[in-house]
Amino acid sequence: MRQSPDYSRGSDPATAALTVLGLETSCDETAAAVVRLAADGGVEVLSSVVHSQIDDHAAYGGVVPEIAARSHVEAIDGVVRRALAGSGLDWSGLDGVAATAGPGLIGGVMVGLSYAKAVALARGLPLVAVNHLEGHAVSARLSEPVAYPFLLLLVSGGHCQLLDVRGVGQVRRLGATIDDAAGEAFDKIAKSLGLGYPGGPALERAAAGGNPDRFALPRALLGRKDCDFSFSGLKTAAARIAQTLTADADRADLAAAVQAAIVRQLVERSGRAMEAWAEAAPAGVDRAFVVAGGVAANRAVRTGLEQAAASRGFRFLAPPLAYCTDNAAMIALAGAERLALGLTSPLDVAARPRWPLDEATALSDPIHPAGRKGAKA
Repeated sequence: MRQSPDYSRGSDPATAALTVLGLETSCDETAAAVVRLAADGGVEVLSSVVHSQIDDHAAYGGVVPEIAARSHVEAIDGVVRRALAGSGLDWSGLDGVAATAGPGLIGGVMVGLSYAKAVALARGLPLVAVNHLEGHAVSARLSEPVAYPFLLLLVSGGHCQLLDVRGVGQVRRLGATIDDAAGEAFDKIAKSLGLGYPGGPALERAAAGGNPDRFALPRALLGRKDCDFSFSGLKTAAARIAQTLTADADRADLAAAVQAAIVRQLVERSGRAMEAWAEAAPAGVDRAFVVAGGVAANRAVRTGLEQAAASRGFRFLAPPLAYCTDNAAMIALAGAERLALGLTSPLDVAARPRWPLDEATALSDPIHPAGRKGAKA
């Protein structure tokens, strides 16, 4: 919803910096951060605090939504207090509060959004409900300037999309996974191999000592020339092979083959998107390829995508590792950019378990058409 923010404390979007408290509770991290957006577009992270729930979920090999929601309730007040203390500010130093409003585990999203609403109401601050994916989209801007437009690969445990990011709230989907995300494939295959939790980093460590050419794994969507992804076949094939392995060396070889297969698919689809984006972009526009999301922390993924970008004349950008995985600094920055444009949210804004960045394309060309059965329908 477009509203005029309250600048009664002297802030002006055109002439003054905006300091925003951001909250992130969409999955298994309770995070709070304070970020300052300067009038010239410069970004300063004043504090960033992340409370991880890894130990709470390790016994289950994955995130349990109810446990995650309860942990957010218990941790969020202390995390916010630490973020404010680390920033050197109190409530009066804030110009707004931003929180993830979706997509994500709805119980967790509701915790952070409800806390932000309470802050906005009690402190008289404007509220900005942020799409978690938009937070990832701007995360590279936390460390260096990235001008709009740019091409984005958002690759995480729950999402795998190629997006043309033209401005704040202006995103066009170029490709997306038709089934599982790359991060989900990493995690589920790691679980099949008994590598521990969280699975993605564990599989990367195992792959470092393996032979990626030993196992033949399926390649997805070979007959298509679009930018969509598919990882379910890879996940199933790897899980079946994993059941036959007993030696650590064998598991390392399969981990290396899986990682190589995921990197290959990400590189192939991203290369297609770069070529199409460059052809359609106006003359003189900076060719910037941004990779964000938790899988962007994988070194093999970064190396492969960096080489693909360089070969096509694109500048490669990725957030620092601390901002690849879920964090509140990216939510605060996305909120500050919206606040600078006068885009705020009412106090009755709803939490959303699903929230596509490109809603127009999601409606006109859904990845999962009506009639499909299953959790992703």
